[in-house]
Amino acid sequence: MVLWFLGFGDFGLRKATGCARGARCSGDVPGTAHYIVLSNALVVRTVVSQLFRSLQLRDVEFANRTWVSPMCQYSAVDGLVGAWHLVHLGVLATGGAGLVMAEATGVLPEGRISVNCPGIWSEAQVAAWRPVVDFAHSQGTKIGIQLAHAGRKGSTLSPWADHLMASEEEGGWTAVAPSALAFEGYDVPHALSSAEINATVQAFAAAATRATSAGFDVIELHAAHGYLAHQFLSPLSNRRSDQYGGSFENRVRFLCEVVEAVRAVLDSGVPLFVRISATDYTEGGWDLGQSVRLAKQLKVLGVDLVDVSSGGNVAGARIPVGPGYQVHFAETIRSETELATSAVGLITEPEQAEEIVASGRADAVMLARANLRNPRWSLMAAERLGEFIVWPRQLERARTLRA
Repeated sequence: MVLWFLGFGDFGLRKATGCARGARCSGDVPGTAHYIVLSNALVVRTVVSQLFRSLQLRDVEFANRTWVSPMCQYSAVDGLVGAWHLVHLGVLATGGAGLVMAEATGVLPEGRISVNCPGIWSEAQVAAWRPVVDFAHSQGTKIGIQLAHAGRKGSTLSPWADHLMASEEEGGWTAVAPSALAFEGYDVPHALSSAEINATVQAFAAAATRATSAGFDVIELHAAHGYLAHQFLSPLSNRRSDQYGGSFENRVRFLCEVVEAVRAVLDSGVPLFVRISATDYTEGGWDLGQSVRLAKQLKVLGVDLVDVSSGGNVAGARIPVGPGYQVHFAETIRSETELATSAVGLITEPEQAEEIVASGRADAVMLARANLRNPRWSLMAAERLGEFIVWPRQLERARTLRA
């Protein structure tokens, strides 16, 4: 929608808006996203889409609420990202998303999912990430990194290999976990000692320091999909009898210690996200009620947003997959904690994403496969919803919506 306001006069318009004549501005005209000052008129494009409203978390302003979910690429060598990641994440950074989240990145060599997953346990890996981050920033795109430890689901080969587990000769390792319980089809892991747990907590903090030195705008901790932090949370994978197992307070202790350690090393202006699985979809496992309780604690500890997914800790769990099937988890956590959430899972259409944000079910949407199919999904979505947003100059000729 474009509204014309006439008769203000050139000087009055420029004084009122702080916008030079002929310039397109974003500013403080209530309820507007863009306006142009002409000699005798103010052209205003009203904000139609809630999806393309900005979002402020600490010192970071996200241009919109369509975000790219972290997606494993299995294309690193010795934990080092290279040309594939520069191109893959670089294309996504040209696509208009408010945030691009880099994939699960191991805080330790044995924290990787596969032998081909990236890491950030060394300065060489920091140096490898910098060109990716710098390119995203050159496009005006915020970029985050998901810090991860795979726990008992580590030491695999890439999904396209002819077998699952990596041998020592193939670069594999002995996986670790809260308890010596194997995930189906995986090797039995080593149960972490208290000292090893503490060392892992410190590894997350060190990785967060390296990530911010690489220039990442946001840190996300991976506590979902059956990886190490989720293994601690769920009674189905955590059979410990010490301070890290048994009661709810004990099972959340590892993740809370990681959050405290990471928040302590981050600048106060850097947002901290945590991705969780809201439920194991299995009786006696982790569930939505516990996720709400956890989110309340995470908020107190300085977490700014919970990225809400589900499943991954129990092989063969019956998951009711369908469009937006996890959104209600994000909605419940948001409403019961007043903590910002992002929704993820089979969100594919602009109108669907718009409804999720506009109805207050989540503060942002994370899209994965939709962005693999179309890395410029956000540009497409803005045009479908009638929103004029910034495009890379090199792509301007492809616009179908004009200011």
